[in-house]
Amino acid sequence: MNPQGFRKTRIIATLGPASESPDMLERLILAGVNVLRLNMSHAKPEWVRRVVSDIRSISQKYRRAVGILLDTQGPSIRTGDLPAKIPLAIGDRFTFTVRGRVPGAGKWTSVGYDGFVDDVQTGDTLIVDNGEMKMRILSKTVDSVECEVLTEGSIGSRRHINLPGVHVSLPALTDKDKEDVRLGLEVGVDYVALSFVRDPRDIEDLRAFLRQHPSVHQPQIVAKIEHQFAVNHFEAIAREADVIMVARGDLGIECPYEELPIIQRRIVKTCQRLGRPVIVATHMLESMIQNPLPTRAEITDVANAVFEQADAIMLSGETTVGRHPLACIEVMDTIARRIERSGGANYQENAELTSPRQKLVRSAVSLADDLKAAALLVFTRRGHMARYAAWMRPRHSEVQVFTDRWPTADGMTLLRGVAPRVVAFDAQHPDRTVDEAVLQLLKDGELSRGDTVVVVTNMASGERIVDGVKIRTLD
Repeated sequence: MNPQGFRKTRIIATLGPASESPDMLERLILAGVNVLRLNMSHAKPEWVRRVVSDIRSISQKYRRAVGILLDTQGPSIRTGDLPAKIPLAIGDRFTFTVRGRVPGAGKWTSVGYDGFVDDVQTGDTLIVDNGEMKMRILSKTVDSVECEVLTEGSIGSRRHINLPGVHVSLPALTDKDKEDVRLGLEVGVDYVALSFVRDPRDIEDLRAFLRQHPSVHQPQIVAKIEHQFAVNHFEAIAREADVIMVARGDLGIECPYEELPIIQRRIVKTCQRLGRPVIVATHMLESMIQNPLPTRAEITDVANAVFEQADAIMLSGETTVGRHPLACIEVMDTIARRIERSGGANYQENAELTSPRQKLVRSAVSLADDLKAAALLVFTRRGHMARYAAWMRPRHSEVQVFTDRWPTADGMTLLRGVAPRVVAFDAQHPDRTVDEAVLQLLKDGELSRGDTVVVVTNMASGERIVDGVKIRTLD
């Protein structure tokens, strides 16, 4: 067994100026990052092509699966360009304009969405710059909205605007998003995150777009839950999506903040009932953008996500512009390993199993738990069996997954407790494939002579696909 142990919780790091160099990418991957996120609100096409190429080169160098998550900007409403920040005091009047209107006097800025005036109503609350500024809408005309400032602060260029409880008419998949998804298909990303999902139809629209643009590397869809409309339709969204992200930045603005921990727990619990991988994201180690150590509250926040047995935890500003990107990975790794040893919430006990293969994998995981097997070895071509194994949250066993395609391996990097590997499959003699895999794990120090493992196979044997479970003691 690997003396350093095995971390089940996956770590996602967002790339930016602090982490985009080939040297830092390599150090992050070796430190334990499983998935690298590309934030398309800021990324340029030439940058995406370069970093994806660098990631794939490092992955091949170390024969290590690394996932790439392309995160769409979504229907973002932003303020216009300003020559300087505008200071505002409580009680000030501030005007937002559309369609190029320029007020004769007063403090104002434009909004880059012409439907803004139509979507809002008098009395609505408007929040700017991720909660920095709060305003109440007093009145509106055909091309302007006048607000009263409720919190002191300042407004700068290109600041994000939130409208809690307001249904924005922008499409979930904007023209920019479509261009970015095409780019993702070109370079072969593993996951596409859809921002500001409202209901299952948004996921259906993205899936239809992917079908219209077939690729040898079809990405999985991550639904970002970040406002009240998504919370209201969450179970239907989860059934339609491949992966769920609890995007707590905007979610904490759109929903009452005291509800946020409850919403997170309910989402994670539902995902484990339905068998959907789930990511907990945003502000996990925010203080480490500047500081070398986390706050005690941040440690507890990360620990709670690990105890709830989320598949992955995600870093944003901490690794894009932070001063200590590697230290953030080390902190998450240390917390996750310790909390995993103390047990978890075990929400998967209420799993809704609907197919014979899902039930077969549950039996294999139960067998591995009873035997305290050193590993659960899963052989799969498309990754379904690995997904089921991760869903069942094995208590003791590492899930070592073998596939014959790198895209399949990279597409399993978000699954909790799964270590993907690529090997050649011998279709005529499946047992030889298992033997070779075991020898590789012994060579790498992941297993030792005398260990007991449970083997789950889903491989072609001649013209048939054979599913099977067996116990093996390594001699």
